[in-house]
This record gives sequence, C-alpha cells and structure tokens, in this order.
Amino acid sequence: MVPEREFISSADAVTEAIDYLQRGLPFHAHEVLEQRWRCAPDDDREWWRVLAQAAAGVTQAARGNEVGAQRLRERAQASLATLSPPSDIPAPLVTQIELLSGLLVD
Repeated sequence: MVPEREFISSADAVTEAIDYLQRGLPFHAHEVLEQRWRCAPDDDREWWRVLAQAAAGVTQAARGNEVGAQRLRERAQASLATLSPPSDIPAPLVTQIELLSGLLVD
C-alpha cells in the first residue's frame, strides 16, 4: 500500500515508482506519480500527469486490458513528446522511469 501524503519530492517519487514497477506493482507506481503530480510546481505538473497516465496503462496491461493499455500509452507518448522532464531529476532516472512506464522502447 502506498502511504497517503501531501508532498513527495521528485527524486523520491521517481525512485519509488521505479521500485514499484520493477516489482510488478504498476498501480502503486501510478499512485506515487499521481501524488507528485498533485504537489509538483506548476511548470512540472503536466510531465508528472503523463507519467501517472503511463503507469495507469501499465496497470491496465497487467489486468489484461491491452486495448485500454495501448490507448493510455499512446496518449502518454504523444503528450511526452511535447514536454521536458523536471530539471531536478537526473537524466538516467528519467530514462529508466520512461522505459518502465512503456513510454520508450529499450
């Protein structure tokens, strides 16, 4: 279970989401990313929303809903193409979370 919190840093959110995705817990990753989306600075919110949407797509795939997963992934990929990641996240972590969320192809 993901703890309820008002604030989570970018670094903590990415690290936790990566851990959850690697452990096969995409819904938990979605929850963490959604928490960061809600407390992120205005300039970064959309990037976090897209990651949360992508993790929701991974969740749908894990539940066997490939059509829903593909739709969420396509929307997230289209949105991500127009956004820059927050500057406070190291590039290797950005790449890793995007790969695990199905936004990039390895």
